Amino acid sequence: MSEDDEDTGLARARAGDDAAFARLVEPLRRELHAHCYRMLGSTHDAEDALQDALVRAWRGLARFEGRSSLRAWLYTVATNTCLDLVARRGKRALPVDLGPSSVRVVVGDAPHADVAWLGPYPDTGLAAGAASPDARYEQREAVELAFVAALQHLPGNQRAALLLFEVLGFSAAEIAEMMKTSTASVNSALQRARRIVAERVPPRSQQQTLRELDDERLRAVVAGYSAALERGDADALVALLTEDITWSMPPLPHWYRGLDAVIDFAVAIPLTSCGSWRHLPTSANGQPAVGSYLWNDDARAHLSWSIDVLTIRDERISEITSFIGAEHFAPLGLPAAFPVST
Repeated sequence: MSEDDEDTGLARARAGDDAAFARLVEPLRRELHAHCYRMLGSTHDAEDALQDALVRAWRGLARFEGRSSLRAWLYTVATNTCLDLVARRGKRALPVDLGPSSVRVVVGDAPHADVAWLGPYPDTGLAAGAASPDARYEQREAVELAFVAALQHLPGNQRAALLLFEVLGFSAAEIAEMMKTSTASVNSALQRARRIVAERVPPRSQQQTLRELDDERLRAVVAGYSAALERGDADALVALLTEDITWSMPPLPHWYRGLDAVIDFAVAIPLTSCGSWRHLPTSANGQPAVGSYLWNDDARAHLSWSIDVLTIRDERISEITSFIGAEHFAPLGLPAAFPVST
């Protein structure tokens, strides 16, 4: 949208034309949604926050004086909306945040409903590359599971400062104005946030790894993982995993680290006890993933069960994060039941 078109649209929106406001916002909606996800760790919370932010922006449009860009102002509104949610709801977690791994299979593991769990993100609308020449992180790197999980260990103000500076490329002075604080406070928040994130994020991002991996090999790893589960083939699964593999399944609290513990779990539960599996390849959080469907006798169909996000290292799977819940499928564009061939 040209500057003249934006000025015309703003004038119409200020005059009460909600359709003009919608046209102004539409090109920015996807990136604003991704920002809300990074802040909140949940696709559903991100959708709620974005809707709330856009209502706030529409109602407060008269206060937008044009000293910054419309994009910067919308990020200000969205960030503050997310900070309000963070203050009320706290951080989200993965099972690895709750305690040590289990060395043997835990049968009858029950979901923990009192934990706000991190969720997967549909990355299909994210562009490659940085959002700004000044941004450090690429758009897809900034939704990878390790990065978003690390963000959850930051207080809200540090989380916001890091995202606005290193993902979106705003300056410290701009962030200080957006967050109604000083530039010195922003720089201090950035220093603390960088230290915590660096301790929790691998030195190589998934985007760096995937760019170096042949597409055919990657498809073979994903297909092999699906086939091993569908056949109940432990040996085939072992061949795909690193020695230090981890497998977690939010909202189940127990998780497993190392080949022996993971295979002990896999043989006892998904490979033998769950029943018949089917899978659809997809992507989430900038990483390869599969939608896992489990046979349901009552429905006489394979129904949505989990989104398994795979982390790859050295052409093998180093982490499996199985987000259990049918609610994760629709945002990824996956059907509720496995398609039946006709």
